[in-house]
Amino acid sequence: MELQEILDIFLTNDNFTILTHKSPDGDTLGSGFALCSFLRDMGKHANVLNSDQLPSRYAFLFEGYRPQEFEEKYVVAVDIADPNLIGSNLLQYQQQGAVDLCIDHHISNKNFADKTYVDGDASAAAMIIYEIIKLSGRPISDHIAKCLYTGVATDTGCFKYENTTPKTHIIAAELMAYNIDFANINREMFDVKSRGRMQVEQTVISRMKYYFEGRCSMIVLTKQLMAQCGVDQSEFDGLASIPLCVEGVDIGITVKERHTDYYKISVRTTDKLNAAEFCQQFGGGGHIRAAGCEIQGTLEQVEKQLLDGAAKLFEV
Repeated sequence: MELQEILDIFLTNDNFTILTHKSPDGDTLGSGFALCSFLRDMGKHANVLNSDQLPSRYAFLFEGYRPQEFEEKYVVAVDIADPNLIGSNLLQYQQQGAVDLCIDHHISNKNFADKTYVDGDASAAAMIIYEIIKLSGRPISDHIAKCLYTGVATDTGCFKYENTTPKTHIIAAELMAYNIDFANINREMFDVKSRGRMQVEQTVISRMKYYFEGRCSMIVLTKQLMAQCGVDQSEFDGLASIPLCVEGVDIGITVKERHTDYYKISVRTTDKLNAAEFCQQFGGGGHIRAAGCEIQGTLEQVEKQLLDGAAKLFEV
């Protein structure tokens, strides 16, 4: 698809439902609420849906948002590479033909929507939404700029990940020209942590395990640990980067318990390994340096599967 084709869809349709992925991050929420505001500014009806409770740390993205009542006619997914990521509370949208358009930047996109636009070179889905809005020639409000900047900043790790490009900085600079208090956004997204979150970090770092002569590291986040530290799922954003911070590690694996015998896996790699290919072994995917998957089984079984998969990378 071309961006003009997407813009034409927005111009000629109405009553939009915008889907964001479960365990929402700054990019899916920033993209979703920016697109919603853009459509509403055009006089369209639009709502944003998410399977989970929206994390309070992103409240500034949906402050003042109120759902509209209308008969849904067009469904758009943003930053969703796999229908399973839509979440268990929105199962009706995981069915074939339920999603009309998917706008994404993951090269592992499963092409589950009727129409799909994927730009694997985009650092964040928010960059694609920005280009669509710019193409329309309509003004960008401060709120839309704030949403889009948050999406770009969070998906690039405050512009330090390898997916950051010159174009990323250009778009970020243009968004910084709006009244968005970007310094405070970065502080809230990357620097401010609750005491519970700090306790979690201390615990997982002290229990981190190393394999394959120190080239692989793994941390485990259990529901018991969450309960002990008094934190919820939303406070675990960013922990996946911890295992890769250790010198000599080429693949960092974060195992997070979601339900009994059901674990979400986040993988980060250096330029020596491909995170997406690793996760594809388990039905997941993502980016070359950052990817994820979900595995069922006991913690011991999950750890063994992950280490067996890592062994293939190191030819052990």
